[in-house]
Amino acid sequence: MNLLKKQGFFNSITLYIGTALGFFNLIILFQRILTAEQIGFFVLITSVSLLYTQLAAIGFSSAITRYFPFFKTDDRKHNGFPLYVFKITLIGFLAVTVCYIFGKEFIQNYNNKDKGASLFYSYYYYIIPIALFTLWYNLAETFARTTFHNILPSFLREVLLKVMTALAVVLVYFNWINYDQFVYWYVLSNGLILLLLLFYLKKLDLIRFNKVTEKVREQSPEMIKYGLYAMLAGGSFAMIQNIDTLLLKVFSSEAMVGYYGTFFGMALVINLPAKALNTTSYQIIADAWKTEDLVKINKIYHKTSLVQFLLGCLLLIGLIANWQNILVMLKKPEYVNYYDVFIVLGLGFLFDITGGLNGAIISFSKNYKLTMYILVTAAFICVGLNVLLIPKFGMLGAAISYSATMLLLNFSYWAFLAYRYKLQPFNIQFLKLLVISIVVLIIGLLLPYLNNFFIDVPVRSLLMLFIYSILIYYFKISHDINEFINQIINKIKF
Repeated sequence: MNLLKKQGFFNSITLYIGTALGFFNLIILFQRILTAEQIGFFVLITSVSLLYTQLAAIGFSSAITRYFPFFKTDDRKHNGFPLYVFKITLIGFLAVTVCYIFGKEFIQNYNNKDKGASLFYSYYYYIIPIALFTLWYNLAETFARTTFHNILPSFLREVLLKVMTALAVVLVYFNWINYDQFVYWYVLSNGLILLLLLFYLKKLDLIRFNKVTEKVREQSPEMIKYGLYAMLAGGSFAMIQNIDTLLLKVFSSEAMVGYYGTFFGMALVINLPAKALNTTSYQIIADAWKTEDLVKINKIYHKTSLVQFLLGCLLLIGLIANWQNILVMLKKPEYVNYYDVFIVLGLGFLFDITGGLNGAIISFSKNYKLTMYILVTAAFICVGLNVLLIPKFGMLGAAISYSATMLLLNFSYWAFLAYRYKLQPFNIQFLKLLVISIVVLIIGLLLPYLNNFFIDVPVRSLLMLFIYSILIYYFKISHDINEFINQIINKIKF
């Protein structure tokens, strides 16, 4: 197994374990130990620190990937590029921090009935160290990835941090620590994984903070310009992913953020196939653009869209049909009233993964700047929809805003690729798959509940999976899937 395949394999394993841990924390532990307000505050920590970091980094997570190969040297000094990145991003962090500190009163008083009497404002300043640790971790991880040492950084973020969080919640349950100490613990956990990563980089001597050379200074204007572009694109997407929770806090309460964040975390599972499949396809798309091999690009575009739609539909209908079992896991009776919120959010994620590699295809083309313009426009639309719909419909308004934005965003990507390059991933197979999904969902909903969570979940889920697989195979929805099933059948026969 070569280095890239090895790293891809272990990163995929880490991603699945991390997703399972995140799901367990949010759906099982949090619901039984923390209040809805406390869960909402935790969701806000994640959302605010992510946006904070996106702005403070000034796009240099992307700039490292693009420019580090030009400055990389065998003596590990790298023309002082690591120190240059540290200085630039520190300026960005200080600028955002000043705005964050002096903006507290405005944020606190803007359309808030609690007038600051909430967990978010009680722990307002704790987000600053979390954002700083996250910023430095992201930068260090990017340096590690560019030197092909990304297994441990991925493990620290996806697994260790979530294990530390789970441990803290368990300690709250046994009254060994209180919620204040839980917040301290989470801040320190972010600092711990950063220290471990820096120690790892230092031990391998991957980067050194040496004096910035003239070579780096000459490229500085170009790198800052590129970074600002990346910040607008990445910041806009982060805004789309997180603005709903922030505005729910503004227009309602942290409890509503807690409920909504839980549904969002559940629906996020639908995005898992895209994370696993897309990473391995990016390099293929990038290489195909070098020769403008549109036939190859369209082939990958179609396959990823179809497989992701197939897996996304299966996950979505499975979650919907198991709604009664999900309520058992969530335990809090308040979730019964918000079934529609989860369905709308699930559709939003399905819209997104069905687009396949549309955004990446544009990003790797000579029209890469268009991605930024589309994302910025989508972010403004998303904010406008949330401001308009949340006061009227609450959580459902936030869910509609997110899903409508994802539909519009992916439609824009699709329309450009279809018009400019005649790239089209959709065919009759998608319509067949949609009908199959609806039929299997109806069967799943009509199955009688077996009055036992541990029996009903596997029986209902496996029966739906079996019927879904049979129909997919019979109607030959995907050649790759049929080939995979044939291999399994041949092994069983053998």
